[in-house]
Amino acid sequence: MELQKDVDYRLELAQGYLKEAEQDYALERWRACVSGSILVVEHTGLAVLMLFGVSSLTHKPGRHLSQLISEGTVTNDAAALIEQLLPELETYDSQEKMLVKYGDESTYRLPWELFGAEEGRLAIEAARKCMRVSLEMAGKS
Repeated sequence: MELQKDVDYRLELAQGYLKEAEQDYALERWRACVSGSILVVEHTGLAVLMLFGVSSLTHKPGRHLSQLISEGTVTNDAAALIEQLLPELETYDSQEKMLVKYGDESTYRLPWELFGAEEGRLAIEAARKCMRVSLEMAGKS
């Protein structure tokens, strides 16, 4: 695939997961809402990475985006937008992905026991923010 198609694909994936996360939020399916929101955050991070020619073959887009900023390879405006994404990418990194899938095996708490209304609210807000910022960066807002 070509770069613009790759970016568009990631953004469409994110929009689809955001729609599902919104539905899960409305139905109070908190674990599912958090899970879908995590996928939004990840795919928007990957789309933004790809805007700068970086491969999407990573599960840690925040690390690579931080590196772009520290290297000074992005404009100040782009860096400011990326910095809005970084806290969300860090918060919804590997640990949260594992918890929504497997629960907390050390305490035998199932995923449905770990996520409630507050976690759902925070996750959907993060997903919406990442969607908004990534669309702005891609020139689609």
